[in-house]
Amino acid sequence: MSDDGPERAPLRDDPPAETLRTRLWRHGYNLFPAYRGTGARIDHIGGDWRYVRVRIPFNWRTRNVVGAIFGGSLYGAVDPVYMSLLRRNLDTDRYTVWDKAADIRFRKPGRETLYAEFEIEGAELDRIREALSPGESFDRVYEVAIVDAEGVVHAECEKTLYVRQDE
Repeated sequence: MSDDGPERAPLRDDPPAETLRTRLWRHGYNLFPAYRGTGARIDHIGGDWRYVRVRIPFNWRTRNVVGAIFGGSLYGAVDPVYMSLLRRNLDTDRYTVWDKAADIRFRKPGRETLYAEFEIEGAELDRIREALSPGESFDRVYEVAIVDAEGVVHAECEKTLYVRQDE
């Protein structure tokens, strides 16, 4: 994560198309009480489960006492996503994926709707499959920027995931 303060990370103009199945899953995630309680909403899930866009609206549910988006809403919005993407793309009968650690850095108060985009490349999935033998594990670190509509970074989150190939 950078220590320089707000940078730019523009939102993707051409996210991969959703399928009926990912659209239904998106609605399910947004209705799940633990995720719904963050105030965030999943806006888009790519049909191959390798891309997700999250929206954190600035409203009465997400606003804190100083008039910015509550840090818990920002973190809660991004918390489950990388683990969900890896679990969807790795055979869950052969791999265990868990969140292990997280670090969030607040760069600028959010006083407007914010977004986060997550993407797992096919090459990353191949590296995971190639690197692990049955019984082996390692940690993977993923970063995500939480940005406004213009791409100005308001927060950065680093997620460490534990990945193990089961025996």
